[in-house]
Amino acid sequence: MASIVYAMETLQVFRENSVVTVTINQPEKKNAINSAMWDGLADIFREIASRADDRVVVVTGAGNDFCSGADLSGRSGSGATRAAASSGEQNQVHHLAAMRRVNDACIALQRLPQPTIAKVRGVAVGAGCNLALGCDLVVASSTARFSEIFARRGLSLDFGGSWLLPRRIGMHRAKELALLAEIIGANEALEMGLINRVLPDNEVDAFVDNWARKLAAGPPIALAQTKRLLNNSLNVTLEEALDDEAAAQTINFATNDTAEAMRAFIEKREPKFTGR
Repeated sequence: MASIVYAMETLQVFRENSVVTVTINQPEKKNAINSAMWDGLADIFREIASRADDRVVVVTGAGNDFCSGADLSGRSGSGATRAAASSGEQNQVHHLAAMRRVNDACIALQRLPQPTIAKVRGVAVGAGCNLALGCDLVVASSTARFSEIFARRGLSLDFGGSWLLPRRIGMHRAKELALLAEIIGANEALEMGLINRVLPDNEVDAFVDNWARKLAAGPPIALAQTKRLLNNSLNVTLEEALDDEAAAQTINFATNDTAEAMRAFIEKREPKFTGR
Protein backbone atom coordinates (compact mmCIF):
# COMPACT_ATOMS: atom_id res chain seq x y z
CA MET A 1 0.00 0.00 0.00
CA ALA A 2 1.20 3.50 -0.82
CA SER A 3 0.35 6.55 1.25
CA ILE A 4 1.36 10.15 1.86
CA VAL A 5 1.32 10.63 5.60
CA TYR A 6 2.86 14.01 6.48
CA ALA A 7 0.91 17.20 5.98
CA MET A 8 3.71 19.81 5.96
CA GLU A 9 3.87 21.20 2.42
CA THR A 10 7.63 21.59 2.38
CA LEU A 11 8.29 18.05 3.71
CA GLN A 12 6.61 15.04 2.18
CA VAL A 13 6.62 11.48 3.51
CA PHE A 14 5.54 8.66 1.21
CA ARG A 15 5.27 5.03 2.30
CA GLU A 16 5.14 2.03 0.01
CA ASN A 17 6.09 -1.61 0.65
CA SER A 18 7.99 -0.77 3.87
CA VAL A 19 10.07 1.91 2.10
CA VAL A 20 9.67 5.45 3.44
CA THR A 21 10.64 8.31 1.14
CA VAL A 22 11.22 11.69 2.80
CA THR A 23 11.24 14.50 0.24
CA ILE A 24 12.36 18.06 0.92
CA ASN A 25 9.83 20.04 -1.11
CA GLN A 26 10.98 23.61 -1.60
CA PRO A 27 12.33 23.42 -5.17
CA GLU A 28 12.03 27.16 -5.78
CA LYS A 29 14.77 27.58 -3.14
CA LYS A 30 16.73 24.51 -4.23
CA ASN A 31 15.17 22.75 -1.23
CA ALA A 32 16.75 25.00 1.38
CA ILE A 33 15.59 24.07 4.89
CA ASN A 34 14.13 26.65 7.26
CA SER A 35 13.68 26.38 11.04
CA ALA A 36 10.22 24.84 10.88
CA MET A 37 11.49 22.25 8.41
CA TRP A 38 14.39 21.28 10.69
CA ASP A 39 11.82 20.66 13.41
CA GLY A 40 9.71 18.71 10.92
CA LEU A 41 12.62 16.53 9.84
CA ALA A 42 13.48 15.72 13.44
CA ASP A 43 9.85 14.75 14.12
CA ILE A 44 9.66 12.65 10.96
CA PHE A 45 12.88 10.76 11.69
CA ARG A 46 11.85 10.10 15.30
CA GLU A 47 8.45 8.84 14.17
CA ILE A 48 10.02 6.52 11.57
CA ALA A 49 12.42 5.13 14.19
CA SER A 50 9.45 3.94 16.25
CA ARG A 51 7.69 2.12 13.39
CA ALA A 52 8.46 -1.57 12.91
CA ASP A 53 6.80 -1.54 9.47
CA ASP A 54 9.27 1.02 8.14
CA ARG A 55 12.25 -1.01 6.89
CA VAL A 56 14.30 1.53 4.90
CA VAL A 57 14.37 5.32 4.49
CA VAL A 58 15.12 7.25 1.29
CA VAL A 59 15.91 10.96 1.68
CA THR A 60 15.71 13.14 -1.42
CA GLY A 61 14.77 16.57 -2.76
CA ALA A 62 11.96 17.67 -5.05
CA GLY A 63 12.74 18.84 -8.58
CA ASN A 64 16.31 19.09 -9.78
CA ASP A 65 18.19 19.53 -6.49
CA PHE A 66 18.77 17.64 -3.26
CA CYS A 67 19.25 20.49 -0.77
CA SER A 68 21.06 23.83 -0.81
CA GLY A 69 21.48 23.82 2.96
CA ALA A 70 19.87 26.00 5.59
CA ASP A 71 17.48 28.69 4.43
CA LEU A 72 19.24 31.81 5.73
CA SER A 73 16.78 34.30 4.25
CA GLY A 74 15.64 36.67 6.95
CA ARG A 75 18.75 36.18 9.07
CA SER A 76 20.59 39.17 7.61
CA GLY A 77 19.94 42.32 5.67
CA SER A 78 16.62 43.45 7.15
CA GLY A 79 16.29 46.34 9.55
CA ALA A 80 14.95 44.05 12.24
CA THR A 81 17.87 41.70 11.89
CA ARG A 82 20.41 44.53 11.99
CA ALA A 83 18.76 45.84 15.14
CA ALA A 84 18.94 42.41 16.74
CA ALA A 85 22.59 42.16 15.77
CA SER A 86 23.32 45.28 17.83
CA SER A 87 22.80 43.18 20.94
CA GLY A 88 25.57 40.58 20.77
CA GLU A 89 24.26 38.47 23.63
CA GLN A 90 20.70 38.41 22.28
CA ASN A 91 21.95 37.54 18.80
CA GLN A 92 24.08 34.67 20.10
CA VAL A 93 21.14 33.20 22.00
CA HIS A 94 19.02 33.41 18.84
CA HIS A 95 21.58 31.58 16.71
CA LEU A 96 22.31 28.99 19.40
CA ALA A 97 18.59 28.17 19.57
CA ALA A 98 18.47 27.89 15.76
CA MET A 99 21.46 25.56 15.75
CA ARG A 100 19.85 23.31 18.34
CA ARG A 101 17.02 22.71 15.88
CA VAL A 102 19.54 21.76 13.19
CA ASN A 103 21.30 19.46 15.67
CA ASP A 104 18.06 17.77 16.69
CA ALA A 105 17.40 16.83 13.06
CA CYS A 106 20.96 15.54 12.65
CA ILE A 107 20.76 13.39 15.78
CA ALA A 108 17.34 12.04 14.82
CA LEU A 109 18.74 10.98 11.43
CA GLN A 110 21.74 9.27 13.02
CA ARG A 111 19.55 7.45 15.54
CA LEU A 112 17.40 5.83 12.88
CA PRO A 113 17.82 2.07 13.23
CA GLN A 114 16.67 1.56 9.64
CA PRO A 115 19.14 1.76 6.73
CA THR A 116 19.01 5.16 5.02
CA ILE A 117 19.73 6.09 1.40
CA ALA A 118 20.31 9.63 0.12
CA LYS A 119 19.15 10.05 -3.49
CA VAL A 120 20.96 13.13 -4.78
CA ARG A 121 20.36 15.23 -7.85
CA GLY A 122 21.71 18.74 -8.41
CA VAL A 123 23.15 20.62 -5.45
CA ALA A 124 23.87 19.10 -2.07
CA VAL A 125 25.74 21.87 -0.28
CA GLY A 126 26.30 23.04 3.28
CA ALA A 127 23.92 21.34 5.67
CA GLY A 128 22.35 19.73 2.61
CA CYS A 129 25.66 18.03 1.81
CA ASN A 130 25.91 16.73 5.36
CA LEU A 131 22.29 15.61 5.32
CA ALA A 132 23.20 13.39 2.36
CA LEU A 133 26.46 12.19 3.93
CA GLY A 134 24.61 11.45 7.16
CA CYS A 135 22.70 8.71 5.38
CA ASP A 136 24.14 5.20 5.32
CA LEU A 137 24.32 5.08 1.52
CA VAL A 138 24.54 7.90 -1.03
CA VAL A 139 23.46 7.45 -4.65
CA ALA A 140 24.02 10.44 -6.91
CA SER A 141 23.03 11.49 -10.38
CA SER A 142 25.85 12.57 -12.67
CA THR A 143 24.32 16.06 -12.31
CA ALA A 144 24.98 16.14 -8.56
CA ARG A 145 27.32 18.70 -7.02
CA PHE A 146 28.60 18.60 -3.45
CA SER A 147 30.18 21.30 -1.30
CA GLU A 148 31.00 22.06 2.31
CA ILE A 149 30.28 25.63 1.31
CA PHE A 150 30.24 27.07 4.82
CA ALA A 151 33.55 29.00 4.64
CA ARG A 152 32.26 30.95 1.62
CA ARG A 153 29.45 32.20 3.88
CA GLY A 154 31.75 33.06 6.79
CA LEU A 155 30.60 29.95 8.67
CA SER A 156 32.06 26.72 10.01
CA LEU A 157 30.74 23.18 9.52
CA ASP A 158 27.38 22.07 10.89
CA PHE A 159 24.84 19.23 10.63
CA GLY A 160 27.57 16.89 11.81
CA GLY A 161 30.04 17.69 9.05
CA SER A 162 33.02 17.77 11.42
CA TRP A 163 32.12 14.24 12.57
CA LEU A 164 31.01 12.79 9.23
CA LEU A 165 33.75 13.95 6.87
CA PRO A 166 36.82 12.40 8.59
CA ARG A 167 34.92 9.12 8.93
CA ARG A 168 33.99 9.13 5.25
CA ILE A 169 37.22 10.24 3.62
CA GLY A 170 39.93 10.76 6.26
CA MET A 171 41.16 13.89 7.97
CA HIS A 172 43.24 15.49 5.20
CA ARG A 173 40.54 15.12 2.55
CA ALA A 174 38.01 16.40 5.08
CA LYS A 175 40.10 19.52 5.67
CA GLU A 176 40.46 20.04 1.93
CA LEU A 177 36.70 20.07 1.43
CA ALA A 178 35.95 22.12 4.55
CA LEU A 179 38.66 24.77 4.31
CA LEU A 180 38.60 25.37 0.55
CA ALA A 181 34.80 25.07 0.33
CA GLU A 182 35.00 24.09 -3.32
CA ILE A 183 32.11 22.60 -5.26
CA ILE A 184 32.90 19.13 -6.60
CA GLY A 185 31.07 16.99 -9.13
CA ALA A 186 29.59 13.57 -8.52
CA ASN A 187 32.48 11.68 -10.12
CA GLU A 188 35.07 13.44 -7.97
CA ALA A 189 32.94 12.77 -4.90
CA LEU A 190 32.85 9.10 -5.86
CA GLU A 191 36.62 8.98 -6.38
CA MET A 192 37.11 10.51 -2.92
CA GLY A 193 34.91 7.87 -1.34
CA LEU A 194 32.40 10.49 -0.30
CA ILE A 195 29.47 8.68 -1.97
CA ASN A 196 28.61 5.13 -3.06
CA ARG A 197 27.37 5.34 -6.66
CA VAL A 198 27.06 7.74 -9.59
CA LEU A 199 24.54 7.01 -12.34
CA PRO A 200 23.00 8.78 -15.32
CA ASP A 201 20.06 10.86 -14.16
CA ASN A 202 17.47 8.61 -15.79
CA GLU A 203 18.81 5.54 -13.95
CA VAL A 204 18.95 6.90 -10.42
CA ASP A 205 15.34 6.25 -9.41
CA ALA A 206 15.36 2.61 -10.52
CA PHE A 207 18.72 1.96 -8.85
CA VAL A 208 17.63 3.45 -5.52
CA ASP A 209 14.32 1.59 -5.72
CA ASN A 210 16.23 -1.67 -6.21
CA TRP A 211 18.52 -1.05 -3.23
CA ALA A 212 15.56 0.01 -1.09
CA ARG A 213 13.63 -3.16 -1.97
CA LYS A 214 16.65 -5.33 -1.11
CA LEU A 215 17.10 -3.60 2.23
CA ALA A 216 13.38 -3.72 3.00
CA ALA A 217 13.43 -7.49 2.38
CA GLY A 218 16.37 -7.95 4.76
CA PRO A 219 16.30 -8.87 8.46
CA PRO A 220 15.46 -5.58 10.25
CA ILE A 221 16.92 -6.47 13.64
CA ALA A 222 20.19 -7.78 12.21
CA LEU A 223 20.56 -4.80 9.85
CA ALA A 224 19.96 -2.38 12.72
CA GLN A 225 22.58 -4.19 14.80
CA THR A 226 25.09 -4.07 11.94
CA LYS A 227 24.46 -0.38 11.38
CA ARG A 228 24.98 0.36 15.08
CA LEU A 229 28.20 -1.67 15.23
CA LEU A 230 29.67 0.13 12.21
CA ASN A 231 28.62 3.57 13.46
CA ASN A 232 30.34 2.89 16.78
CA SER A 233 33.42 1.22 15.30
CA LEU A 234 35.74 4.23 15.38
CA ASN A 235 34.89 4.96 19.01
CA VAL A 236 35.78 1.58 20.54
CA THR A 237 38.76 -0.74 20.87
CA LEU A 238 38.91 -4.09 19.08
CA GLU A 239 38.06 -5.86 22.33
CA GLU A 240 35.05 -3.61 22.86
CA ALA A 241 33.95 -4.16 19.25
CA LEU A 242 34.15 -7.93 19.72
CA ASP A 243 32.10 -7.70 22.90
CA ASP A 244 29.50 -5.59 21.07
CA GLU A 245 29.41 -8.10 18.20
CA ALA A 246 28.88 -10.98 20.62
CA ALA A 247 26.00 -9.14 22.30
CA ALA A 248 24.43 -8.34 18.94
CA GLN A 249 24.67 -11.94 17.74
CA THR A 250 23.09 -13.13 20.98
CA ILE A 251 20.12 -10.89 20.22
CA ASN A 252 19.98 -12.11 16.61
CA PHE A 253 20.00 -15.80 17.55
CA ALA A 254 16.96 -15.20 19.74
CA THR A 255 14.89 -13.84 16.83
CA ASN A 256 12.45 -15.63 14.57
CA ASP A 257 14.26 -14.08 11.61
CA THR A 258 17.48 -16.02 12.26
CA ALA A 259 15.53 -19.25 12.56
CA GLU A 260 13.72 -18.40 9.31
CA ALA A 261 17.04 -17.75 7.57
CA MET A 262 18.32 -21.17 8.65
CA ARG A 263 15.15 -22.90 7.43
CA ALA A 264 15.29 -21.05 4.13
CA PHE A 265 18.91 -22.09 3.63
CA ILE A 266 18.06 -25.76 4.21
CA GLU A 267 14.96 -25.53 2.00
CA LYS A 268 16.88 -23.66 -0.74
CA ARG A 269 14.52 -20.67 -0.86
CA GLU A 270 14.63 -16.97 -0.07
CA PRO A 271 13.87 -16.14 3.59
CA LYS A 272 10.86 -14.03 4.56
CA PHE A 273 11.90 -11.76 7.41
CA THR A 274 9.31 -10.28 9.76
CA GLY A 275 11.46 -8.26 12.15
CA ARG A 276 10.67 -10.52 15.08
